[in-house]
Amino acid sequence: MRFTSLVVELIRARPRLVVLIVVLCQAALWLLVPLIFYRSPPDDVATLLAFGREYQVGTDLGPPLSFWLADIAYRAAGNHMFGVYLLAQLCAIATFWALYLLARAVVGAQQAVLAVLLTMTVTAFGSSGLEFGPLVLARPIWALLLLHSWQLIGQNRRNVWFAWSIEAGLLLLTTSAAPLLLLLLAGFALAAPEGRQRLWSVDPLFAVLVILVLVLPYLIWLLRADALALPHWPAMAELGARASHWSWLLGGLVVSLSALIILVALNSGWFSRTGEEAPVIFRPPVERLARDFVYFFALAPALAGSLLAGLFDLDMVVGGNGIALLISGLAAVVATGELILLRHQRLLRAVWAIAIVAPALAVIGATLILPWTGGGEVATALPARDIAQFFGDSFERRTNQHLPAVAGDATIASLVALDSGRPHLLLDAAPVRTPWLTPASFNETGGIVVWRASDTVGTPPPEIAQHFPGLVPEVPHSFERIVNGRQPVLRIGWAIVRPKGR
Repeated sequence: MRFTSLVVELIRARPRLVVLIVVLCQAALWLLVPLIFYRSPPDDVATLLAFGREYQVGTDLGPPLSFWLADIAYRAAGNHMFGVYLLAQLCAIATFWALYLLARAVVGAQQAVLAVLLTMTVTAFGSSGLEFGPLVLARPIWALLLLHSWQLIGQNRRNVWFAWSIEAGLLLLTTSAAPLLLLLLAGFALAAPEGRQRLWSVDPLFAVLVILVLVLPYLIWLLRADALALPHWPAMAELGARASHWSWLLGGLVVSLSALIILVALNSGWFSRTGEEAPVIFRPPVERLARDFVYFFALAPALAGSLLAGLFDLDMVVGGNGIALLISGLAAVVATGELILLRHQRLLRAVWAIAIVAPALAVIGATLILPWTGGGEVATALPARDIAQFFGDSFERRTNQHLPAVAGDATIASLVALDSGRPHLLLDAAPVRTPWLTPASFNETGGIVVWRASDTVGTPPPEIAQHFPGLVPEVPHSFERIVNGRQPVLRIGWAIVRPKGR
């Protein structure tokens, strides 16, 4: 009698339950890791919150929706990062659930579980998901757009046009990559006979109207800010370097897929013993249009996004790796065939678990071990709450009012802006980026200027002294990181700019 594991039986009998369990477990893992091991927000999240606090229609960082939602989540959690981390994981849950619904419509519920499990191993859905911002928020919106696009094109469900238009508008309010992604959707619809047939109605016109209503304020801001200009095309002499950059970006996408590739290879017939009996996950045949849809959106966002990033010398794939690789797992399942034999079940489970847990262990290791190697400062080890509270309290004791604004070193100032009073952030090195506050208004209302002190005197750096003439530095204050290791003491210099009339 052939033995079948409980996991396989659950996939066959309760596919939705399996998806919910694994997705919620991964979300819980990535919610606990920052709460335990992070003392400051990752990457540029603090700056995102400082910008979101102003509720601007648009900034040089891109469309505003993710900034607004981050600020709402932060305030709802009592000015604690828990709200932002939770919001990031809610985005992950929504992304995988929408992916499951799309996969179920294409390959059936059982193989849809395998598509989700494979996609979860893509490194783009690991620690980078903690850095809530446009790239993270765009993932569930893009997943929903793909789901409803398939329901429109492949299933002719006209009742989803309104939801599709809302999602398209929200994507435009979330990421600058939205026009490229919507062009890809339009291109596929026009290329497929079924898509052209669906577009031959009044529904797309109403969808365009809804999208315009949603994005009109941001569009007006773009026109007023003259921010619709395309990047400069590279010179002929630069094309070789740009092509090399493109190849590195493509290589990065392949590395992100490494665990998925290993799992597919291990489950192939290459490593199986002769006569081995393996449980089978069956699906009905995938129709041509569905196959084309999956392959197109598994490849086109990655190729187009990496090509544009390489051509214009951008740091990452346009839209981010999470968008580019969102349905890579589904594409692998479609390519495998109608019958998927689960060979070496224990080995597959072990490799999958390692792929899920390893990024979290890497984050923990970097936090606890890297400071002892002298390899540089871990950004998330800075005591953000202590820094914000100290300078907020110091200003209030000196002036008897809440801290209204902070300037100076951009990283430290962003952390101070997380204070419970939510002071305004001034990027004095580029004040045009923070139009809600000018150097003149900063000097009028007062605030604190911060910088990294290199000595016990606290002399401000020349550029900060130039931006704020007549600064009288206070005694620098030292802070303890979560792990100091071999790093020098975190010493922050500061000065108070007193409000006029005080």
